Amino acid sequence: MARDPELIRRVLGLLLALGPVQARRMFGGTGLFLDGTMFALIDRSRLYIKADDRTKGDFAAAGAEPFTYRRQGKRIALSYWMAPEGSLASPDALLPWARLGVEAATRGRAAKARKKSRHSFG
Repeated sequence: MARDPELIRRVLGLLLALGPVQARRMFGGTGLFLDGTMFALIDRSRLYIKADDRTKGDFAAAGAEPFTYRRQGKRIALSYWMAPEGSLASPDALLPWARLGVEAATRGRAAKARKKSRHSFG
């Protein structure tokens, strides 16, 4: 991953209405967090937003593609999709996509917690 400080500042400005979004360095890129939950990442001058089974069709329909990387010669896709074209033009354009990302990340976090509690002993 590569960091783009100018894009990070721009995205944080566009997301002010979402709440206290924090940017944290991750693997050379940047993770975006709201209330401790990562909902987006910035890598190679691109914003990727968390998607799940409920929302990835919305991203695909908007022409977005998933974040991928190579590992041991294979292409791996993560559950983050590129912000659709034009979404970085204004807060009104980006906020609906960011909210989908927050919702997907929150669902994923809740599912992990349920799975963990089923496997707990106590």
